[in-house]
Amino acid sequence: MTDPTPLDTAHAAMMAAEDDDTARLRFYERIADVELYLLLEAEPEGDRISPVLLDDAYVLVFDRAARLGAYVGEPAPYVALSGRAIAGMLADQPLGMAVNVGVAPSEILLPADAVAWLRETLDHAPGEVEARIEKVLPPKGLPETLIAAIDAKLATATGMAAGAFLVGVEYAGGGRGHLLGFVGAIPRAHDALVRAASEALTFSGIEAGAMDVGFFAPSDPVVAKLAKVGLRFDLPQGEELQQTPRMPPGSDPAKPPILK
Repeated sequence: MTDPTPLDTAHAAMMAAEDDDTARLRFYERIADVELYLLLEAEPEGDRISPVLLDDAYVLVFDRAARLGAYVGEPAPYVALSGRAIAGMLADQPLGMAVNVGVAPSEILLPADAVAWLRETLDHAPGEVEARIEKVLPPKGLPETLIAAIDAKLATATGMAAGAFLVGVEYAGGGRGHLLGFVGAIPRAHDALVRAASEALTFSGIEAGAMDVGFFAPSDPVVAKLAKVGLRFDLPQGEELQQTPRMPPGSDPAKPPILK
């Protein structure tokens, strides 16, 4: 028996606690984040793809290539995309996702309205404001679900920043809250890091506004304060972001594959 995948684990937790909104949100978060193998009728033609449909209502996706192979029983064309990219691709299409059908304990049919909800949730853009930090404090009162969600998100942000600290802050003018401060972040990665933090908040079931995001140069004097009292998150340090990456269809959320 193969080890359970992250999607298997999240699905099992959701099914074991059907009334637990947090477990359900975690499952949808995993759907968005993991790489899914989308079964196609034929090889892609440029940026155009023809997914195989189940009952004319669902595209077929699997979280392992071997699971897709087990379902089909023979070599078949597919494209590997994140769940978020597939949800974006299905915008304006009355289609859901059939996940791991017949080949894994995490098999589930996500109808079109569930995929639309996921897409709308992922499309929610956080606001941007400027504020001067007056005092940096240890983080306090945040649930473990949020801490775990941030850790999981940043574990995939390879090379995007040197690290991050979660702290409490008081702003000039009297505002206060929590801040996730990224140190030495690559400028092109700012949007992705803000989105990751926002999604960690959303999929933890925490009310919006519970956490701000900031970016600091390693030489910024405030970094010493962050390091002294903050909860540290280490981001993987692999190869830096490529200048001109080659991406498969759907890798760019702004340019999803086109259904033929």
